[in-house]
Amino acid sequence: MNGIEWESQRVFLAVLRSGSLSGASRLLGIAQSTARRRLESLEGSLGLSLFTRTSTGLTPTASARRLIHHVESMDIAAQAFNRMASSETEVSRGTIRITSSDLLGVEVMPRLLRDFHHDHPDLNLQLSINDQMEDLARQESDIAVRLVRPSEAGVVVRRTGALRVGLYASAECLARYELPASLAVLRQAPLIGPDRRTADLRRLVELGFCEADQRFAIATDNHLAQLAAIRAGLGFGLCPVAIAENYQLIRVLPESFGFEIDVWIAMHSDLRRISRISRAFEALGHALHMALTK
Repeated sequence: MNGIEWESQRVFLAVLRSGSLSGASRLLGIAQSTARRRLESLEGSLGLSLFTRTSTGLTPTASARRLIHHVESMDIAAQAFNRMASSETEVSRGTIRITSSDLLGVEVMPRLLRDFHHDHPDLNLQLSINDQMEDLARQESDIAVRLVRPSEAGVVVRRTGALRVGLYASAECLARYELPASLAVLRQAPLIGPDRRTADLRRLVELGFCEADQRFAIATDNHLAQLAAIRAGLGFGLCPVAIAENYQLIRVLPESFGFEIDVWIAMHSDLRRISRISRAFEALGHALHMALTK
């Protein structure tokens, strides 16, 4: 197993992701014959059969499935290496990977990145949108925008402000169900809330939005889906004030309910010496601060 080449492992990962040698060759930009040769070389080096051929493509064997986590970790490390090495001293070129939650990543981040993108058009901005925290310590991402304070070792953290959140409904929803007079009345109306994310439910109970056994008319853990349900008039739900204003949603019980969530921006301390990343960190941090404090 000594000297197993990363190029062969990349083919293995590409076949896992695409389900075929032809798909892997397209992902990697190589000939299918090259992909086959590298995969066969990897199987020979390992002494393992990694795939079985089926009517739908190549299916990973049990041995291959045990290697998935390791090869994905190597791919993350390789991408981090490339980001670090590419255009090390060049501000205007290279790649910056930014991670954010789904709601901020779709509804807020693109607008905040606009000026930086226009000032640095040759930079490749990668925006990873998900609620799973990519590991800054392992440099899975260069910059993270989070609603929970990052705690990884060796990470530079800055609070940019607070996201104001309130109760909202569409005009259509209010026309159908009327404006609730109190939180107690609201809880009898159709509510939009979490599905299986118990931490979110506990937080909402503590804030007084709902009961522990609340029946939600629309239950989803995806905050973008919650926003879509509110906009569609399916019920009452939570939304950041700035985002609600973009869609002409109507605030409900503003004197009785509302809270703030701190917003943090972070990057690994080793990346401060890379100009394009440190400048992006400063620019995005400033844009977030201005957006959250206006």
